[in-house]
Amino acid sequence: MAFTSYAAPEELLGTGRYVLATYCLQGPSGADIGRLAEKFAVGQTVGTWVELPTITDQMRELYQGKIAGIQEVPPRDIAADGQEQSFFLIRIAFPHINFGRSFAALLTTLLGNDASTSVQAKLVDLHFPEEYAQQFPGPKFGIKGLREKLQVPKRPLLLNMIKPCLGFTPETGAEIFYATALGGVDIIKDDELLTNPSYLPVEERIKAYTQARDRAYGETGKRTAYFVNITDRLPDMLEHAKRAADMGADGLMVNFVFSGLDALAALAADPQIQLPILAHYAGSGPWIESTSTGMDSLVYLGKLARLAGADIVLYNTPYGGYPYLRSKYMQMARLLSQPYYSIRPAMPAVGGGVTPGMVPTLVKELGMDLVLAAGGSIQGHPLGTTSGAKAMLQAIEAVAQGLDLQTAAQESPELRIALEKWGQI
Repeated sequence: MAFTSYAAPEELLGTGRYVLATYCLQGPSGADIGRLAEKFAVGQTVGTWVELPTITDQMRELYQGKIAGIQEVPPRDIAADGQEQSFFLIRIAFPHINFGRSFAALLTTLLGNDASTSVQAKLVDLHFPEEYAQQFPGPKFGIKGLREKLQVPKRPLLLNMIKPCLGFTPETGAEIFYATALGGVDIIKDDELLTNPSYLPVEERIKAYTQARDRAYGETGKRTAYFVNITDRLPDMLEHAKRAADMGADGLMVNFVFSGLDALAALAADPQIQLPILAHYAGSGPWIESTSTGMDSLVYLGKLARLAGADIVLYNTPYGGYPYLRSKYMQMARLLSQPYYSIRPAMPAVGGGVTPGMVPTLVKELGMDLVLAAGGSIQGHPLGTTSGAKAMLQAIEAVAQGLDLQTAAQESPELRIALEKWGQI
């Protein structure tokens, strides 16, 4: 058959007019995937499930999606017997003039629209032309700027989220903050569940926690940064962010999965908000876990979160309770930090049951440009919160210096007790 919406990828890439999206779907070997891909390309742009006489040749040329490639996996040149199932990679080029710099419009084009013209497929990759990608804010600080702000030039950063997650007063939270900061952590953030409840509102947290931060700094000489969770309705998020900057918070945290990539981009692009942003992945499971729908985590938590302006992106390790693929968690760190046009790199942050005994493995696999997000192993250390923070930092510093943890633990009782309690991987 002749595909009326087909064009060579080299031709499409050269124009700079298209975003190229790659999808994976499953079907019988030898199926007419070309017809399905064409229906999808047209239906997600100018058309629908019936012929429309109002569609002109000019509309097709400027605004219609085009097939840029179809590949059966494993690749076949000889027909398979029976109804053997195969995977297919289809590449569709979408004119970005249709959706501009709106993530909501982009994702509606890539994954939404009429069920009669869509396909049950998973979005596995996106290619943006440079001129289009540069429209998005990207990280305001990036890895270099973040390290300069926190005054930690080389080793991995240590982050703690206050536990318990909810149900305490600002005064109680401030005491937890103070005890944690005494242990030398680099960043303390709110839990993702803590947004703006009446008993612990954003402004009262900032006031109480920054006072605790300064109190600990006066005793230790180490200034712990406070990243406040401002996840809320968009107008309130922007107001929270500006108040956080005025009141002395050190950074922001946003659950971009539910607040939206456009909300994250609005915060990153606002010149009044000169604070780094930590993007939290909570709720991303329905988007990324299916093999037949949604998006690959590298697209959603990696490329899109970085484009939208995340300075830090938090995601899971494969060593806690979430069965994230080890290969994906390693690829994610590379994707966030590797060169990508002139867009600053984002720093990967990994969490989920992180203990001091995991530090050598995490650093070996992901490198030094890394945030280690430890919650329970700090707050639940047998000697208390301050000792839990010290144990994590002792492990990080030992690895940064090339020392074995067991050797380092001989001089560090906090680390030794943590290793006895949680072990080493």
